[in-house]
This record gives sequence, structure tokens and C-alpha cells, in this order.
Amino acid sequence: MSKPGIVIIGSGFAGIGMAIKLKEAGYHDFVILEKAADLGGTWRDNTYPGCACDVPSPMYSYSFELNPGWSRMFSPQEEIWAYMRGCVDKYGVGPHFRYGRQVVGLEYDDVAREWTVTTEDGATIRANAVISGIGALHIPKFPEIPGQEAFAGPSFHSSTWDHSVDLTGKRVAVIGTGASAIQFVPQIAPKVGNLLLFQRTPPWIQAKPDFALPAGARRLLALPGAARLLRNTIYWGLETRALGFAVDPRLMRFHENMARRHLERQVPDPELRAKLTPGYTIGCKRILISSDYYPALTRPNVNLITDAITEIREHSIVDATGAEHDVDVIIYGTGFKVTDSLQEQRIVGRAGRKIQDAWQEGIETYYGITTAGFPNLFFLLGPNTGLGHNSVVFMIESQVRYVMNCLRLLSKTQAKAIDVKPGRQRDFQDRLHHRLDPLVWNSGGCQSWYLDEHGVNRTIWPGFTFEYWARTLRVDPRAYELIY
Repeated sequence: MSKPGIVIIGSGFAGIGMAIKLKEAGYHDFVILEKAADLGGTWRDNTYPGCACDVPSPMYSYSFELNPGWSRMFSPQEEIWAYMRGCVDKYGVGPHFRYGRQVVGLEYDDVAREWTVTTEDGATIRANAVISGIGALHIPKFPEIPGQEAFAGPSFHSSTWDHSVDLTGKRVAVIGTGASAIQFVPQIAPKVGNLLLFQRTPPWIQAKPDFALPAGARRLLALPGAARLLRNTIYWGLETRALGFAVDPRLMRFHENMARRHLERQVPDPELRAKLTPGYTIGCKRILISSDYYPALTRPNVNLITDAITEIREHSIVDATGAEHDVDVIIYGTGFKVTDSLQEQRIVGRAGRKIQDAWQEGIETYYGITTAGFPNLFFLLGPNTGLGHNSVVFMIESQVRYVMNCLRLLSKTQAKAIDVKPGRQRDFQDRLHHRLDPLVWNSGGCQSWYLDEHGVNRTIWPGFTFEYWARTLRVDPRAYELIY
């Protein structure tokens, strides 16, 4: 059994950012447990054709490590992954990684005031604090369709793309039209023989203002202050989009008009355009950006099917009209288990209480970072800290700073653990959902992956990111019980 002071779980932007700030502050007794053989999280796993960021690159990076060398305004997966590896090397946190260590359980010891972290191989680690940086977009979600196992051809989720499958000339079915599908569909459409795109609900899509950054622009961005100025400009531009999210859903009409004009420009066929027009308020689901998705759907070898799938057979898919579609390959672009990603973990807190019992009426945390009854357990990109308008890396940095302040409070008071008071957590949750309820995510009976099984939004922060930054700038000791 090893015994580092702090265990970080996950090596995406959250885990790497946490490790860098720990090391900068003089904390060297920590390890990063990563289930895979390499770092990177989402940007390691998702290698589907066309995979790229949908937030401008100058914002989708650490504020303390700006990169003037991005090749595009919206960087591809390989470039983001390389940026993350570069950060690990530059800040010297590589030796703290432990690869191939899948965490399967966390259990708090009330006497020792420590956590026991159990990994899949049966090994255990004792730590004073655990920081979960696993995020929400890592457990693939598959629809429940009768006959899935009977399909004889290749089938895979977009997040585990099977590059050994040659799609050239094949009859390919794509199930789902979310953020991943709108990136890979335009890439595979020209090479497949026939593409059947099964759409349940059309997304709102706006044009993607992407462009290559020429060498001259990159040289300018390397000048002192230039990259910072560009980042700040993009930040405030993106932040204005929160007006419709955080203030009044009626303010989303401007964005909806932009999306409608984009659809009208790119899809001249009124029948196809009608199938691609959403029937819900824009922003209720994730707003997507693409300038090549709609044109791909107008290709003669692409067919959009809006009838529900009722069955998958050995070599075909049957829809609700009874039509049988012959297919060679099935690709699932059906997203991830978001609200389930934390609840399915084996986490046991004070007095042997399981996290599933603590959250039996729904996930509850304090600013998405701490949860009552689980001392010295911190979440990065936890519940209700996701965004629909800006960069989650900004949110991660706010959370990392808050965790560091919690650790400093422990050091200053010589307490062994810190646990948010249930009353303060309850007050925060009441304010949070009082604000969420009238906003766009809950309007018009909207259903999305932001909501849990009770129809409650457990995913999105209902305000501006600078609000979250300000509210997590300092730790209020009165909100916590210090355990000695």
C-alpha cells in the first residue's frame, strides 16, 4: 500500500491543471491515477475523423500557458493533445503519473481521517485528499435498441473509433446527430457508398468561424501581450452569449435567427430543411457549430431518416415505418452518460455512507466542488459547472484555485479534513435551482442530456463564468466543518 498525500484521478485538462498548481505551490507528495496508458482524457480517446474543439483555441487552453502557435482558430484533436503533453513536460508533472490505474472505489476512514483508493488490480492507496478530475464525457452512451447484439458487421461508438474499418464504398448507418456526428459525418460522407443518418432530434447549428492562422499571425501572437489580448477579446465575446442563457430565454432569438439563416443558406431543399429545423428554443440543448455538416446532408449518397429505429438485424436497421435499411457498418454518435458518471462510482464517505444514498434525491454539491459527508473529496468539472457558451477550461482553473485554497486552509488550521456543512450545501442548491428553473434548459418541456432522470438540470452553470470565478475566488471557512 502506498501513501501519497493527495491522489488526483484522471489526466485530462482538469487533472493536469491541478497537478501543475499543486507543484507550483510546493506540494510534491501527490500522484495522478490514469486508467489508460497515456494522458489526455477526452482528447486522447476521441480520434474520430474531423475531431476538433468547438471553442476557440485561445480560450480552450490554460490562462497561465497561452499558445500563440495554434494552427487554426478551432484546433484539431491532435494539436490539443500535443498541447496537453507539452504542459506536462514543461511543468515537470510527468513523474507523478501512474498509468493503467483504473480507480474502482474510494472509502473514507473516520478514525484515520484518510481515504483508501482502490484500483482495478486490487491495489490500495491511502491519501489525505482525493481530487476527482474524471469529467463527464468519458462513459459512452448507447441507445437501447432491440437486436443490437445481432448485427454482424462492425459497429462502434464515435469515442472509440475503429480505424481498422475501411468505410470506402460501404453502406454506413450513423445513429445520432450530436456534437461528434456533425464533425465526422462531413469527413466520411465523400468516401462511403451510402450514408444513412438516423436523427431523433435536429440540433440548432450555427456557422463555425474557423480559419487557419497563417505564420504571420502566429508571429504577431508571439509578441508580448498579444496572445493575452486575443484571449480576453474572445472571452468577453463568448460571455455575451450567456445573456440568453442566464438572463431571459427570449434573448436567444438573435442566436436562433442566426441558426435559421445558416440552415436556409446551406440547405435549399425545403423538405430536407424542414426535417433539420428544431422545434425547441435554441440553447435548450447544446448549440453546435459547423459549416460543412449541412452541405454533407445534401450529397446524393446521404439520406436523413427521422423515423425512430425499432430494431437492428444482422445486416439491416428497421425504422418505425417498417422500412428495412441494409447496412454494412453502424457508428453510434450518441454521446455520453453525463449525470450518471459520478453516481455510478463506489464512493463511501463518513460513517459508511455511500454517495448514492447521499444523492438519492439527485446530485448535490457545493459549487460543484465539494459534497457534504465526504471530507477532503474534491470534484473538478463537477455537477452544474458545465457550460453552453464559453470554455470549461476557465471553469476548471477556478475550481483548481478553490481546491488549493481549501488545502491552504487545512495547512493554516492544522485540521486533517474539511467537510462542507449540509445546510450551506442545501442553501446553495436552492439558489442554484431557483435560478435554473425559469431558464432555457427547462423551457417548453425541453429534454436533453443536461437533465437527470427526474428532469432536473445537474450539468449546466446557470450564469456567467465571471460570476463563478468571483464566487469561488475565496473559501468561506464558515461554510465548512474542520475535522481535527
